[in-house]
Amino acid sequence: MAYLTDRKRAEGMGSAKSGTAHHWSMMVSSVGLAILIPLFIFTFGPVLGSSHAEVVDYFARPFPAIVAALTIAASMMHFKGGVQTLIEDYVHGMAKKVTIILMICLSYAIAATGIFAIARIAL
Repeated sequence: MAYLTDRKRAEGMGSAKSGTAHHWSMMVSSVGLAILIPLFIFTFGPVLGSSHAEVVDYFARPFPAIVAALTIAASMMHFKGGVQTLIEDYVHGMAKKVTIILMICLSYAIAATGIFAIARIAL
């Protein structure tokens, strides 16, 4: 075994075949968030510290509501991908599967709750 080359040790292991797709999805969501986060800050900033009625009136307009919903959706999908990679690297066995499922459910629940709240205000 000591005389095996690195290639011989890795031969037959195969690849997960999803690394490139995961990398590109994280890159796309990163670029999207790099645009959405400043846009969200500039749309949310004017109503920061306002009364509840003013905030509800502000988010009843389409542009701030769309920006907020897109920011919530993109950030939760980026969170899901990042946490899944972290769990795959540091958690092993059955705990890995359970933790990944819980974190995916949590990220979808947060995204759905946030988008529902924005839609409830906007509509």
